[in-house]
Amino acid sequence: MAAKPSSKAEAWEIFDHIVEAAAPGGEHSNPWVLGSDGQPAFRPDYDTLALLLGVPLHLRVGTQTGVPALALDVWLSYELRRAGFGADQVWPRASNPRVLPAPVAAFVKSLPTAIRAKAQSHLISNTSIPSVTSSSASILGKNYLKQVDVIIADWVTGPELLISTKRMDSSYGKNAPNRIEESYGDAKNLRLRHPLAALGFLFGLRSDILEKEPRTADWLFDLLSKLGREDDAYHSTCLVLMEYSTDPIPPAADEEELSDGILEPGAQPITDPAEAEIVHLADSTIESIVKSLPKVSILEDQTPEDLSPGRFLTSLVTRVLATTPVNMHEEARRRRASVLPKKLAGPTCS
Repeated sequence: MAAKPSSKAEAWEIFDHIVEAAAPGGEHSNPWVLGSDGQPAFRPDYDTLALLLGVPLHLRVGTQTGVPALALDVWLSYELRRAGFGADQVWPRASNPRVLPAPVAAFVKSLPTAIRAKAQSHLISNTSIPSVTSSSASILGKNYLKQVDVIIADWVTGPELLISTKRMDSSYGKNAPNRIEESYGDAKNLRLRHPLAALGFLFGLRSDILEKEPRTADWLFDLLSKLGREDDAYHSTCLVLMEYSTDPIPPAADEEELSDGILEPGAQPITDPAEAEIVHLADSTIESIVKSLPKVSILEDQTPEDLSPGRFLTSLVTRVLATTPVNMHEEARRRRASVLPKKLAGPTCS
């Protein structure tokens, strides 16, 4: 009897199906609309986010598996591809391997067909070359390496966008101070070495905090806002308020996230067999799972405006385009400029 696949491997299979259904064949909708101020505004795909957030609830996995927070990472990388950044520029990628430098991906695609399939298979299955392919990546800050969840980076440019994500579904008063303190330190560490990179922090929070611990919610919202206004912290911060009626996601032991220990430079080696495991569920099985996922709602109207996902993505994408030459990220510039009146679009569009 075949062993049951790990929860993370199964989650990736469902995540990939949801993202593929939202962007068939890699054809992403344009997220930009004209805002009330006459400037492009990013309109997030909350329907896809709600489906992705339902996956860890369906699997009933705890925070120690990394799956609950991974739903946010998958969504952010999907939104950045909607913005026009290339499939191989944004990590985690929409297919295995999840971290792969764009020049390596381009080289593999340039190979003759007969060799290309073998090379792709080798990249997916070989876990002994972490400098090229991995499931996660660490970035050197001023004083220490930090594993960053969503990245746009290249060997030529270095980091262009770095987003850290956290998620909290219970024990708010106990865990919130630790999450905020960690975030302040990580922000300063990354910002001081990469001042031009767009630096963001997204916090996923279950909405029952508004009833159970309203003072903690007010305190947390206030500090998240301030975290995005400091000169040496994040350029933008975000709150995703998640409402669902199923049992909360089980926390890790002692209510703390498990540590990865001291990180080494470069892409991180795959030490968890679940990271390299590939699951192939039947399409009908996945479709049935997606249709029956626990319902999750995103409470936009109860999210402070300066922490809204739309404002967050608008700010970070605009910064990436403003700090790079006009002949880079051309599709992202075209998509953003497409909602502007022609006389305002101009050649720079950033």
